[in-house]
Amino acid sequence: MDLQDMKILIVDDVSENIQVAMNILKEEHYLLSFASDGFEALELIKHETFDLILLDIMMPKLDGFEVCRQLKLMEEHKDIPIIFLTAKSDIDSISKGFKLGGVDYIVKPFHAEEILCRVRNHLELYKAKNLLKQNNLKLTLKAGFQHERLTNELEENQREMIYILMEMMELTSDETGQHIKRVAESCRLLAHYTDSLTEEDEIILFHASPMHDIGKIAIPKEILHKPGKLTESEFDVMKTHAERGKDFLKQSHRRLFKSAGIIAYEHHEKWDGSGYPRGLKGNEIHIYGRIVALADVFDALTHKRKYKNSWTIDEAVAYIQAQSGSHFDPALVNIFIEHLDEFVAIGTN
Repeated sequence: MDLQDMKILIVDDVSENIQVAMNILKEEHYLLSFASDGFEALELIKHETFDLILLDIMMPKLDGFEVCRQLKLMEEHKDIPIIFLTAKSDIDSISKGFKLGGVDYIVKPFHAEEILCRVRNHLELYKAKNLLKQNNLKLTLKAGFQHERLTNELEENQREMIYILMEMMELTSDETGQHIKRVAESCRLLAHYTDSLTEEDEIILFHASPMHDIGKIAIPKEILHKPGKLTESEFDVMKTHAERGKDFLKQSHRRLFKSAGIIAYEHHEKWDGSGYPRGLKGNEIHIYGRIVALADVFDALTHKRKYKNSWTIDEAVAYIQAQSGSHFDPALVNIFIEHLDEFVAIGTN
């Protein structure tokens, strides 16, 4: 292992000791620095990076123990290995040094082979630890990226399945697959201009709103496909699709499907409380339900169905405005009118 570029700091208040240590260590071509007291050593450490510190214990002003203690409080430098230099084999001093975080000790006077061997061993260990730390970090990052990629793939698969399911459902009615796509785009646009909602809400609405009428799967075909006006009893059956949709989706704990359940359950509620299935009023209706209600009605009005011809844009806009405060959230109607051109553009797709 090549250690020539590794930096060593020698700290000792006796210049002769520093010189002896440097003469021995320069054989290995290490990068060497020195300090003659504890304060000088700490200043050097703050501004330079070292791979090993040879630290004398007995020094005036600031002894080696205190230098070690302060060093261990520095987040960037706390892992630098410290070898204590001591004038005698004092068990208490050596034990204290280890407790403070020292990795080894060398007794003066220095013996060349001993100091070279101990320094080399700890530099190799330090370099190995750093390599292991870097590899662990790379593995953690790689695992994180892989998890994110797999999560994104699963989410994309979920979304594709949603659209496949919805298009299959649309085949059972006179609506087209384009209806759910237009409603999804309009919902995302309304969410984008709603100050209380986030970009995440936009994404959730875009992918959850296509399931707003999923409960219609449970409605008998003779009612769902009836070309004329429904009787009161038939309409009562039709209205059950809101609760059926909520029931289909309630088992999931995913935010996307929980949101879709809310939308399915509440998109026929009205601002004045005259909607169904629960007669919620105003802000009692979830903002997702209020958004889908407006987007769904506008698209339904402006496109032909078996039981009706399409309305003109002006007729549909006039209706939306007339229903502000009764059917629709007035704040959402204001957003819709303010950005009408964008909503109309979606409707032409």
